[in-house]
Amino acid sequence: MHAALLHTGKVFFFCGSGNDPARLNTPYDSVVWDVSKGTFSRQAPPLDSNNQPIDLFCAGHSFRSEGLLMVAGGTLRYDPFYGSPSAMMFDPITEKWVKKPSMNNGRWYPTLLTLGSGRIFALSGPDKDGKLNRQPEIYSVRFANGWNAFPTTSSFAPYANLFLLSSGKIFYSGAQMGGSSGVAPTILTLPGTFTQSITEKVVPGLQAATYGNQATSVLLPPAQDQKVMIIGGGNNVGGNDRTTTNRVNIVDLKASNPTYVPAKSLNYSRMHLSAVLLPDRTVFVCNGSKMSEDSTQSMLPAEIYNPATNTWTVVARQNVPRVYHSVALLLPDGRVATAGGNPARTVNELRLEIYSPAYMSQPRPIIQSAPGTLSYGLQFTIQTAQAANIKWVSLIRPMATTHSCDTEQRLVDVPINSRNATSLNVTLTNNRNIAPPGWYMLFITNNNGTPSVATWTRLF
Repeated sequence: MHAALLHTGKVFFFCGSGNDPARLNTPYDSVVWDVSKGTFSRQAPPLDSNNQPIDLFCAGHSFRSEGLLMVAGGTLRYDPFYGSPSAMMFDPITEKWVKKPSMNNGRWYPTLLTLGSGRIFALSGPDKDGKLNRQPEIYSVRFANGWNAFPTTSSFAPYANLFLLSSGKIFYSGAQMGGSSGVAPTILTLPGTFTQSITEKVVPGLQAATYGNQATSVLLPPAQDQKVMIIGGGNNVGGNDRTTTNRVNIVDLKASNPTYVPAKSLNYSRMHLSAVLLPDRTVFVCNGSKMSEDSTQSMLPAEIYNPATNTWTVVARQNVPRVYHSVALLLPDGRVATAGGNPARTVNELRLEIYSPAYMSQPRPIIQSAPGTLSYGLQFTIQTAQAANIKWVSLIRPMATTHSCDTEQRLVDVPINSRNATSLNVTLTNNRNIAPPGWYMLFITNNNGTPSVATWTRLF
């Protein structure tokens, strides 16, 4: 239900009580998958002050700059659901949980977003009394109590898809978990102090606006273009979530008055879908169904969107139907791992499946050396024997995803200044909002669109 790519190259899966009320406050495991070795290691759950497991089912998450995964919120109770105020971090090196100060109130199905400052913004989700938490807050180690809250905002829906913009503002795309909250796509401007309110500016033009339920959205590559695409989704007006859309819209957030405009539609209508940015600068879409949690209506063929041509291409079929609580994420070698699926309570899909894009069968460029750490505005050198044939250098932030929502993934262009036969001279952006501090996968991609295997580098 929750998946994150760690900077060790391993994949972290967790689900808390896993949509099973009988498992609330009972021991459960989380798992780290070593992709290269094909092994799994299990971790005990984090415990509260009474030594009871903290239930991370339907929490939110994003990476801190040093690579720890912040996980906040979760489940206090089922039916009705109450949100937990708990916060903790998962350490990729020790592979253990580290408890942090709790939020000011509970959040179930919250959204977390890492800011250019490295601080973490939290929005929405039912609170510890089951009421929608309308008070955003920010975590920083510099705060005495960890979290500081703003005055209340509009009623943003749970798992609101959020994107950090180059200006430092935040964009809500219109995709979320559950039915429409009545909040249109919105640009949020954070004030200078916590006593001031966040300002909101509506972005018009979204087609099928009531179909945001388990839609997904991505910041199209490269991040410098500031274009967000919303894809698919289900209708949940009046509790009716039995229909889906193949709608695709794009908004240019660099425009003075941003407005969504139609793009080429998906070949298959779907909700509960996943979207993954590939290092060839296309968007891979898989998972989901055209009928809510009905796996018999699953959309097994995957599709790839090419922003350069505004076209969708149907590619391989999945073997495993994946609906609610399914995930997909990019691996450092350029493949995509898919997992999960929970069509009904206590019914869990535990098989993993990996998609290999067509470029995996092509001769691939090789990064022979590159810096392990980077700073903003840095000019640096990448050693590669294929330097003469390299089209792009890209930094891709590792994914941390759940419920069709991922605030982490972004592809940052690293412009090539010059080259010789064996090296590339490139310059990194000096804008922390374009590339928030943290760990990234560094890819080079040749003129045929074939990427290298990534090397890891830390930006701070």
